[in-house]
Amino acid sequence: MCDYSLMAVPNRLAQQGEDLVVHRFCTGSLGLASPADLHRIATPTTVRGSFWSALKDFFGSAAIHPVPAVCIPPGSRLELQDVPARLQREIGVGEVEAVTFTQISAAANSYRDAIRFSDGREVRLQELREGQRVRVLDLSSAQELDLDKLREEIAEFSYRNH
Repeated sequence: MCDYSLMAVPNRLAQQGEDLVVHRFCTGSLGLASPADLHRIATPTTVRGSFWSALKDFFGSAAIHPVPAVCIPPGSRLELQDVPARLQREIGVGEVEAVTFTQISAAANSYRDAIRFSDGREVRLQELREGQRVRVLDLSSAQELDLDKLREEIAEFSYRNH
């Protein structure tokens, strides 16, 4: 759903029909983000105020709202766009392909989020290209989420990082 490396990043569930992009988060890991969130961070709104407010903002730390990772439930159908030519040749796919989101391992502390092509080949999200576009086609075929397991993973991650 969201690799362990993105547990420290704010996150949310994907929405059907949503367009996403592969993004490198502050953890150094690749994951999915909303282009609107990326645009919001790239072009912050500026509020004109007094000289003293500008000086305070300059020396103070402005509130930075990080880009949330968009988590995809395993079994969801996606449309992978901008498939690099190298990957097209290796796997024998086109520039745009329908794929299924999956997890390739249940092991904690490992990159496990991946996409599965129609021929069964799987590619980890970490192997995709930053900026690559993804459209969420269907969440209805997603596997039932084990929320208790997810809560345990988050608690374990938080415990280790304190």
